Amino acid sequence: MSYFPMFMDMKNLKVLVIGAGTIATEKLEKLIDFTTEITVIALRVEEEAKRLIEEYQLTLEQRAYKKGDIEGFDIVIVATDTVDMHKEIYKESRGSRVLVNSVDNTEYCDFIFPSYVKKEDLTIAFSTGGASPAFAKQIRRHFEKIIPDSVGAFLQKMKGLRSTMPKGKERMKYFDSLVEEYFSKNFTK
Repeated sequence: MSYFPMFMDMKNLKVLVIGAGTIATEKLEKLIDFTTEITVIALRVEEEAKRLIEEYQLTLEQRAYKKGDIEGFDIVIVATDTVDMHKEIYKESRGSRVLVNSVDNTEYCDFIFPSYVKKEDLTIAFSTGGASPAFAKQIRRHFEKIIPDSVGAFLQKMKGLRSTMPKGKERMKYFDSLVEEYFSKNFTK
């Protein structure tokens, strides 16, 4: 299957994470880069997950998942080691507008988590469509090394200029020249 690369505004979306083990913690670490409207349902909560829940004031319901828990959520992440649960939650979500990600079970996924680099306003995502997450991770590591820390300040400058200059070809040329200058100073060929 081909996944469509899309960036979504998460600020008004409610996210449910089912599970609080190692894999669920990895998903939480990614999600909190974009939203803290997150509820976690899990019987057992690993220390790192607990720390993230407390630090980012996420909601924790320390109990087993029960049918109907997905109601009111926009996105559900199933990060448990029970494949039957993945299947049941995915089936439960059909007919609703809930998007489901079942960790390591792409047949029960509406979307997958790409590997990504985030430096302030710059986010670059990498995906192999589930074929090789290790390959996507290696590419991410490469880009983390080559993207300069100054990119955030540069993008803030560009954002400010965009709001002050009228749209048109001259503005586009000017912005292209600023970006080319930034690249020539900060990236080696």
